[in-house]
Amino acid sequence: MARTGGRNDVDAYVGARISLRRSALGLSQSALAQQLGISFQQVQKYETGQNRISASRLHRAATVLGTSVESFFPPVETARGAVDDGWAGLRFITATTDGRTVATGFPMIEDREVRKAVARIVQALAGEP
Repeated sequence: MARTGGRNDVDAYVGARISLRRSALGLSQSALAQQLGISFQQVQKYETGQNRISASRLHRAATVLGTSVESFFPPVETARGAVDDGWAGLRFITATTDGRTVATGFPMIEDREVRKAVARIVQALAGEP
């Protein structure tokens, strides 16, 4: 993964996954920060990839967020090339409040046909075939 001015793409990906999981659980940055024993500003820095999260703190965050540490990482690239697991655009959708709202609300739509319709609308608006 590439580095951008001291920031690593994996750090940004991990932060975006933390943000997505936190939002999906309805936790504020302050609530997560309190459970981790840090400031909400530090949570912000982790979620944007501005700061790298340590292994021990990532483990604690996974515990608090009820998931595995592995769920925060992108798939491992193989010798034949990168694995596309559909999460390539994750850091972009979670970069804005609107994107996080869509990302956290979408799985809460119980009706599968409605979810499909929403996905088709988003594709159409994005100009995708």
